[in-house]
Amino acid sequence: MNQKIKIGITHGDLNGIGYEVILKTLSDERCAELFTPVLYASAQVWNYYKKSLGIHIPLKLRQIRNASEAVEGEINMIEVNQDNAEVVVQYGQRTAVAGKLAATALQLAREDLVQGRVQAVVTAPISKEVITATGFPFVGHTGFFAEPYSETHRPMMLFAHNDIRVGLVTIHEAYADVSGLLTLDSVYQAIRRMELALKQDFGIIKPKIAVMGLNPHAGENGLLGREEIEVIAPAIKQCRDEGMLAFGPFPADGFWGSGNYACFDAVLAMYHDQGLLPFKLLAMDAGVNVTAGLPIVRTSPDHGTAFDIAGKGVANESSFRNAIYRAIDIYRNRQRYIEANRNPLKKRYVERGKDNVHLDLSKSDDEI
Repeated sequence: MNQKIKIGITHGDLNGIGYEVILKTLSDERCAELFTPVLYASAQVWNYYKKSLGIHIPLKLRQIRNASEAVEGEINMIEVNQDNAEVVVQYGQRTAVAGKLAATALQLAREDLVQGRVQAVVTAPISKEVITATGFPFVGHTGFFAEPYSETHRPMMLFAHNDIRVGLVTIHEAYADVSGLLTLDSVYQAIRRMELALKQDFGIIKPKIAVMGLNPHAGENGLLGREEIEVIAPAIKQCRDEGMLAFGPFPADGFWGSGNYACFDAVLAMYHDQGLLPFKLLAMDAGVNVTAGLPIVRTSPDHGTAFDIAGKGVANESSFRNAIYRAIDIYRNRQRYIEANRNPLKKRYVERGKDNVHLDLSKSDDEI
């Protein structure tokens, strides 16, 4: 029997809704039929939330030292409170211990992911303010998971729900810096990364990509800004010259307001809110954040820590559950993509003007 996919799950900020959405997701024992959970969390905090929220977990909890010890059909937990210190849950509060344990969970999960001991990682929300205060050197998950591959790969933050997919050229940069970060090469490379992600992660053979402009009305032919003329349009042309189906630049407001996004497999936005405002209006409770462009699989829900509702038992787990399903789909799609592109057919034709006497065309590929 084939071994189930191991999915690493980091607990996020313990004072937010991370534990609640994880518990609600894993309360359905059918999860164990799809994957083996490897949870990077605090047993003390897990038991606190389980009791305070009254959530029944039918699967057995097993404490393990590393992901290679994970057992199918159970929830496997790797303890992040390595000092065995007392942890106090403070709903909605920003505490140093929450930042420390969130960082530890990420470090342990990334190590297992890079080493292949888990096939994907799904991250519960963190507070960027809290985790960076502990000395964690990354503003968010994307850069952290990209670090081991910084010499060879660049990540893309891509959000997905059903047929809506939105990627970003720039991510968590200040708006004052966005224009300077948009170069012909950065936009061109972003379109290329998006096309590859759509092929290998989503199984779309020939994806159609809509590219947003930067300025109001996509610059009005230079009247409201020249980035579209000097940067974005040339990058799109370069991609089309290489056979990619990239279109634009489109004015973002009219593009989303008209429903034109439904005509494309994905939308590439120039900056954070340009893409995520419409996406979250359409799919806030069910969308998934995918870290594309890396040789590993990492997803997360598309919401944050939601400190304002922490501990109230009203958090919606749909986005977190979808993040797990999406991670499984991406892992399987990548395996299919790799397999489909691994063994091209051996050359069987005779080249004119060359000595081909060594080639016996009566033999099979395996015999040649």
